[in-house]
Amino acid sequence: MTELDDGVGLDITAAIREAIVNGDFAPNQRLVEADLSRQFGASRSSVRAALFELTKEGLVEREQNRGARVRAVTLAEAIEISEVRMVLEGLCAAKAAENVTDAEIVELRGLGESMRAAVANGHVLEYSELNQTLHRRIREISRQATAADLLERLRAQNVRHQFRLALVPGRPQVSLAEHLAMIDEICAHSAEGAERAARRHLVSVIEALRGI
Repeated sequence: MTELDDGVGLDITAAIREAIVNGDFAPNQRLVEADLSRQFGASRSSVRAALFELTKEGLVEREQNRGARVRAVTLAEAIEISEVRMVLEGLCAAKAAENVTDAEIVELRGLGESMRAAVANGHVLEYSELNQTLHRRIREISRQATAADLLERLRAQNVRHQFRLALVPGRPQVSLAEHLAMIDEICAHSAEGAERAARRHLVSVIEALRGI
């Protein structure tokens, strides 16, 4: 197999990252370069480079003489990650309130209504996906690239614990109200209100994690 160029190498990193985030690779599962090379149609060197990058992101860990495996994030780590997210999500929400356009307001309102319908109909998985979409759009609307990049890496590490929260009875209803408050403040162009709403949401997430 010929060596892949840097652009394809970046695609391999994204593909393995997505597989980890989506649960295709389980926590502590070994990641064998030869297997990944066949699965993703990439060169061994590209896979090795991707695993190195994902190790820096905290999704993969390498052990001497044992290779790489998916890093299992502990509950204590998940809480720490959420504490950092609280600050960064607050910043992005504030920036989003400053930058949001009329078209983006319509989009955020539509997301809010979809989330409301998912909760009302008991569609937990759909609500969880909409939750992730809302947070991603707020990051994008914020135009705060540095914070958005850090949050994406933290989200990838924490995604399994976030999914567990979505399955806690009554949690979607609590989370929904918090997300709708964030949307309201952003759409009202209230930077301070949006930041407070985002921080309140993450405080709630941390409390829920501690209750697992």
